[in-house]
Amino acid sequence: MIGRGVRNEPNNHKENHIWELQLLLTPKANLSSPIIPCIAGDGIGPDIWNAGKPVLDCAVAKAYGGRRRIEWLPVRAGEDCWKETGEFVPEATKEAITKYRVAIKGPLSTPVGKGFRSVNVMLRQMYDLYACVRPVSHIPGVPSPVIHPDDVNMVIFRENTEDLYAGVEWDHDTPEAERVIALIKELGKNVRPHSAIGIKPISEFGSKRLVRMAIQYAIDHKLPNVTLVHKGNIMKFTEGGFRRWGYEVAAEEFGDVTITEEEVTKNFGGKAPEGKIVIKDRITDAMFQQILLRPAEYSVLALPNLNGDYMSDALAAEVGGLGMAPGSNIGEGYAIFEATHGTAPKYAGQDKTNPGSIILSGALMLEYIGWKEAAELIRKAVEKTVAAKTVTYDLARQMPGATKISCSAFGKAICEHM
Repeated sequence: MIGRGVRNEPNNHKENHIWELQLLLTPKANLSSPIIPCIAGDGIGPDIWNAGKPVLDCAVAKAYGGRRRIEWLPVRAGEDCWKETGEFVPEATKEAITKYRVAIKGPLSTPVGKGFRSVNVMLRQMYDLYACVRPVSHIPGVPSPVIHPDDVNMVIFRENTEDLYAGVEWDHDTPEAERVIALIKELGKNVRPHSAIGIKPISEFGSKRLVRMAIQYAIDHKLPNVTLVHKGNIMKFTEGGFRRWGYEVAAEEFGDVTITEEEVTKNFGGKAPEGKIVIKDRITDAMFQQILLRPAEYSVLALPNLNGDYMSDALAAEVGGLGMAPGSNIGEGYAIFEATHGTAPKYAGQDKTNPGSIILSGALMLEYIGWKEAAELIRKAVEKTVAAKTVTYDLARQMPGATKISCSAFGKAICEHM
């Protein structure tokens, strides 16, 4: 299960079931028929959600013989919502997520280089969803640009609230940018005149809680290693701090179950003692080579925001692209699951695009609330559908002999294979 682990004391490896927390905080919550807010999203969002929702309902019905069901609560957010209501995240949406604590959403528009700030980031910061968690593994038969895609089996923990997502920047020649440039000069550093300025905050608190969750995940799933990915060779105090704080939280809070790669090499001939999780670190650019050349050596990656953004999309490309990549945003007591791709407005309303991302994200959500049987039904059905070569256009064009089907037909095919 994703999202465990508020560790209040060292060496106390207890699970924190957020769903149980929801039941405590929301008297009307019902474990057999929970209310889950859903945001269809912008662009192709309604297409993929209309294809994906029946798959989730089908899996729940089949897994539990009708004894459980999800009561979906449609709510709105995003650019289309803003055009109609003047709000990117209406109060009704905020209230629903605050009350029910688990939600799922399609893609939301974010303009490049102008306009409004990301609504995705807004939601993550609003509920302090500090961990973007993306499991990446290959589904047999899905086209891949690498020779051995089955070796790719990692879970990414990307910090979700600071670094670039802090959103601290000023355009060139603004009074604010000029003041910051002047201050930097006073501090003995030089920045070219007429520069746009961005600030990259990485905190001890934010870094440690992310790495804490990543290590707890490795413990819960009996995974062999956690790798801290950083650019600390250049950015000594921000990215270097992330690395240092990651090692500290491992030693101080998980010292009984972790060991550093350096200790393994020095004291154990390169072979980790049984029952120990190896904590290691890699420089970001080197890690891009590793995920291509030696992916089998990595289980869990913990990264600052920007590094995690690049790495998660690069890994998704190795297993079929973002159309098949699930994602979740996890905090303490709140979680939003999402399609990881963009809005693809040129395909909106055409019933063409791949709904795999939101379907597999829905499986993550079901696992998160403890409905593992339904989640597993979805994953196996997706595998069978791909094996039958009845897929959407993005996969069909790479699969000899495949039958290209629509977005909605792909969802129906997955249901038929349950």
